[in-house]
Amino acid sequence: MSDPTSVIDDLREESEELDALVARSEPEAWRLATPAPGWTIAHQIAHLAWTDRAALLAVTDEEGFRGKVEEALAAPDRYVDEGAEDGARQAPDELLAGWRAGRGALDKALREAPAGARFPWYGPPMAVASMATARLMETWAHGLDIADALGVGRPPTDRLRHVARIGVRARDFAYAVHGLTPPADQFRVELTSPSGAPWAYGPEGAPQRVTGPALDFCLLVTQRAHRADLALAAEGPDADRWLDIAQAFAGPPGQGRKPKGAGR
Repeated sequence: MSDPTSVIDDLREESEELDALVARSEPEAWRLATPAPGWTIAHQIAHLAWTDRAALLAVTDEEGFRGKVEEALAAPDRYVDEGAEDGARQAPDELLAGWRAGRGALDKALREAPAGARFPWYGPPMAVASMATARLMETWAHGLDIADALGVGRPPTDRLRHVARIGVRARDFAYAVHGLTPPADQFRVELTSPSGAPWAYGPEGAPQRVTGPALDFCLLVTQRAHRADLALAAEGPDADRWLDIAQAFAGPPGQGRKPKGAGR
């Protein structure tokens, strides 16, 4: 993506939509449990705020960010949860104000970053568009957990094109974090967007394919739903295997969600 403005704009819209949802919630609602084990709504917003601060550091202070990577490597099983737990102890208005300030600073830094810049991250280095896409992906995914806790729906939008794109691009990373060798050939991924438009990735004639609704693909790669509950089809053994391990986020493999009816 040569001009990252559109994804930065979409990240702002996605964040503002989630902000409006939690801002009108009563303080006690912030303690509601979400589908992520042990995480309340406060933990979800605290995680977004914490990751925005980490992204801002990566964009503005590469050397300082290396210290964050070292902390993550020293405690890979606790690092993310501890960051969320620290933030969740704050009062809701304080936590919300901090999230707003952090994401505003990140928005400004991404827009002002020089063309072609790449920033360190917990996974592969990221360009401006990739960093904004990763933040949009997390904001959308954690927003789903929050909406679930509040018992409200969040209709999908075509902002999901960014989530779908990073999910496709992260294919080889998903194999690598599972200790597997990625297939040499690319897959064809054909998705139907929320607006009904087709989205396609990869060689048109590729024998291994994934097809289905873009929403379902995004739920899969953010591990917000089990594959058994999604209308995704795979053609070819490698594509089928990918749907079992796909993840669009950096870090070790997630636990994912259990199939409906199996409990959380």
